[in-house]
Amino acid sequence: MGNGELLPPVTPGEMLREEFLDPLGISAYRLAKEIDVPQTRIWAILKGKRAITADTDLRLCRFFGLSEGYWLRTQAAHDLEIQRRAIAEQLEHINPYTAACV
Repeated sequence: MGNGELLPPVTPGEMLREEFLDPLGISAYRLAKEIDVPQTRIWAILKGKRAITADTDLRLCRFFGLSEGYWLRTQAAHDLEIQRRAIAEQLEHINPYTAACV
């Protein structure tokens, strides 16, 4: 990517695979079984086709020993970055509120 183009933000699914599943040698199938969700849910998350829900967050956090909300915060950060890029030009035209504006 040249000419100042930004790389796409890392998805929660990419993070799940690269930071947890691959290093620990856990397959998507095993993870799905361990946290009692359909394998299709895990595959969709890994492919960036499905967002992390509160239900999935609680299950993943319990399994990996993380603080509840870890995966939801990761999802929110990803979603915010996508949206920030999508409306960057419009955001530039919004002046922050100050008491002097009244």
